[in-house]
Amino acid sequence: MTAAARLTFLYPGRLETPTGGYVYDRELLAALAAIGVEATALTLGEGYPAPSPATLEAGERLLSGLADGEVVMIDGLAFGVMDAIAAPHAQRLRLIALVHHPLAHESDIPADRAAELHVSERRALALARHVVTTSQATAAAVAAEFGMARERVSVLEPGLVLPPPHTRRNRQAGDPFRLLCVGSLVPRKDHPTLLAALAGLRDTRITLDIAGSDKLDAAHASRVRAEIDRLGLSRQVRLHGALPKAALEALYAEADAFALTTLYEGYGMAFVEAMAHGLPLIATGAGAVRDTVPSAAGILCEAGDAAAVGAAMRQLADDPQRTKTMAQAARAHAQGLPGWQDQARRLAALIAEIGR
Repeated sequence: MTAAARLTFLYPGRLETPTGGYVYDRELLAALAAIGVEATALTLGEGYPAPSPATLEAGERLLSGLADGEVVMIDGLAFGVMDAIAAPHAQRLRLIALVHHPLAHESDIPADRAAELHVSERRALALARHVVTTSQATAAAVAAEFGMARERVSVLEPGLVLPPPHTRRNRQAGDPFRLLCVGSLVPRKDHPTLLAALAGLRDTRITLDIAGSDKLDAAHASRVRAEIDRLGLSRQVRLHGALPKAALEALYAEADAFALTTLYEGYGMAFVEAMAHGLPLIATGAGAVRDTVPSAAGILCEAGDAAAVGAAMRQLADDPQRTKTMAQAARAHAQGLPGWQDQARRLAALIAEIGR
């Protein structure tokens, strides 16, 4: 791969948005630059995957301004609804779609809207020379649901920046058992199940810190706050919002275990980050969750099963040796995962192939 390789990367909204998908985009772009790939990142504007006509018109102008033959990677949150404006450019541009997960798999979408998203994403992906997904599960979904030939689909899982090993505190009698959850307050993360699980235990020794943006779905965030009050958990649960890196690292250092009761994940970066910090996991969710979370490092429950999640909390809180063993397995698993530059080199090879 030569330093002359070039990529134009188009994304919706703001690249600094604090979600796993945008972390993936930022880290991958930085890693491409570090290995000598000239990557230009341009925003397609706000509102995806329900952009206004004006936003789509601006996107069409952006595509029209790109030179013939350019390799262009487009984040799937936008590309899945860009079928009409991408079609005139599919022959002259070398389009790569980046699919974190199919748009219709997002939670809390009405059935008719999900059907519309499925149709538009199928049309859009048909225009791409290649599709990059973030997990084997998403690759399988893309092939099965959109009729993509598997040779046109690659898996590029997120890279990992492994933090230095941390000596965890030894809990003493009477110390709280600290759970950490990292995930934006949106329906797909299903914080209500996590809260119900904690409330069902009636054990004030177990506390929960939730870090994640409360700005992406303000109405849902308000419902989460109301549920904390309704369940009488205001002294056990702390909502931190989106945190800067240092503050989040402090929460990882204080935590005894990690819990995320998501409904669906295209990969599950939050689980991997927790394993990298040596935390045992309590996990739920469809999609890639069961591929991402090894059984030695986590207790896997069915989505929405608050009783099972509560039982998992109890098991870890009451069995320090099991918690320690799972924590060691989590860290060991993370140590075997690729770094961002490893993944950038794989993408660079694909860019070179498509750019020929």
